[in-house]
Amino acid sequence: MRSSNPVFSRRGFSRDNGYAQFNAQQPQAGGPAVGTAQGNPYAQAPAGNPYAQNPYAQQDVQYGAPQAPATGRMTIDDVVTRTATTLGLLIVTAALSWALLPIDEANMGKSYGIAIGAGLVAMVLGFVQAFKRKASPPLILAYAALEGVFLGVLSSIVDTYIAPGAAMQAVLGTMAVFTAVLVAYKAGWIRVNRRFYGFVMAAALGFVLLMAVNLLFAVFGGGDGLGFRSGWLGVVFGIAGILLGACFLALDFKQVEDGIAYGAPKEEAWLAAFGLTMTLVWIYMEFLRLIAILQGND
Repeated sequence: MRSSNPVFSRRGFSRDNGYAQFNAQQPQAGGPAVGTAQGNPYAQAPAGNPYAQNPYAQQDVQYGAPQAPATGRMTIDDVVTRTATTLGLLIVTAALSWALLPIDEANMGKSYGIAIGAGLVAMVLGFVQAFKRKASPPLILAYAALEGVFLGVLSSIVDTYIAPGAAMQAVLGTMAVFTAVLVAYKAGWIRVNRRFYGFVMAAALGFVLLMAVNLLFAVFGGGDGLGFRSGWLGVVFGIAGILLGACFLALDFKQVEDGIAYGAPKEEAWLAAFGLTMTLVWIYMEFLRLIAILQGND
């Protein structure tokens, strides 16, 4: 199970010739788990089973095929516990940075510099974990702590100088999106299949490329770059970013559902928590930016 988030890295889907694929038999939200070797990426032959060559895969005594481990499988409780731990640490460090790093005129530069440094290190740690084969809890927790420092200072600045109350509004908006997507997914209104996955990845790639180009124009040309993050275009791209984050949430839920249904190792719960945390941070940032644009134009 690779994390399903803006770094475009995902596990839980079988791969053939390098292309991500969904299995023919997939568990649907609220439906029974699929346990056959044909539909289970955790019980396939080595070519299709990401766990066939690690200590978690076991040999079937009768047929010699690698099977999902009988014990130590990931459960929903594992995912909830690790996600709560990761998000909890992020929230604590965000609150501490908000309270302890002053943003008055005399200290703004220093606090902002600390936040940017923490954000860059968190981004590097996020990419390192995204491309690792196994979850590293210390790496994931370090990412959460540093990301919290960045979000705390940034939120404090926006809330104080640009849009009072924006941080709480962004938190409520993020919670609302999470709840809505979870309800829609469990009700079967959202079907995560190969087409959905391809559409989301293509949209995310286009979105990130446009934002990167806009950033380059802003750095070298000054101002707001191409204007993708200000004015009415900023509102449009802010809404698009939130919708894209909602799609990532659906992919995260699919990742968790498949991992539980197919008997993923318990350690994979950390990757699920990592993916969910990154997605929620993405949505929060888009809400914060959107609210800042809307209130800043008042």
